Amino acid sequence: MTRNGRFLCAGGGGFPLELTSAGLHVLAMFFMLLDHMWAMVLPWNWMTCVGRLAFPVFAFMAVEGYFHTRSFRRYMLRLLLFAVISEIPFNLMYSGSVFYPYHQNVIWTFLLGLACIRLIEAAKATGKQWVYWIAAAAAVMVGFALGWLLMVDYYGAGVLTILVFYFFRGRKWWCLLGQALALYWINVGMLKGLCYTVSILGVELEIAQQGLAVLALVPIWLYRGKQGLRSKAFQYICYGFYPVHMLVLAGILRMMQR
Repeated sequence: MTRNGRFLCAGGGGFPLELTSAGLHVLAMFFMLLDHMWAMVLPWNWMTCVGRLAFPVFAFMAVEGYFHTRSFRRYMLRLLLFAVISEIPFNLMYSGSVFYPYHQNVIWTFLLGLACIRLIEAAKATGKQWVYWIAAAAAVMVGFALGWLLMVDYYGAGVLTILVFYFFRGRKWWCLLGQALALYWINVGMLKGLCYTVSILGVELEIAQQGLAVLALVPIWLYRGKQGLRSKAFQYICYGFYPVHMLVLAGILRMMQR
């Protein structure tokens, strides 16, 4: 937290606790680090459970970035640059080899999702509702299909998650409900994965590990549009964290295997 309290959270006259954009980025990086540490060096299940919260937060911030960037072209070029830079570290972490064409890093997922949003916004700008709805439906279907075909991280479900935060952007009750229901459907209905059986008062409940991603809405809903810490250095630390931490973890794993 900075001296004025606006790095991780801000209080004062309005809501008693609110996260800034910088705070959300720090939290998402922490969640991601835990998840990747679980996958690489410390197989403690609680780490990957907490790590489920990372992607929805990053997806939300990608959409916010779209609406707050001064230049969409520079925003996309910056993401493209770090997607390319991150591919070898991702391959090393994911498969242990420099070249692995069967799965791509998560920044490609953001690029696909943002391209879909750009298409929808262009259609919206025409002022014709039928053009907007056709473009929206096409973007959802094509984005979902490309997510699977290009084998980006989280596949088509990842692209849908980004679009959920686009279509339900705002703080109206139906936006928040839409986010919750859509994230539940994507993570529990589509992705699901490993399940835990929990006994409560003699009743056994099955909880999908991936479903814990819905809890990411807690920090997301604490965000009130404030940026917090503003500097180029912090911006590039956020971008650089992704490839650097994967390289470090891959190096640690290699040393442990010797």
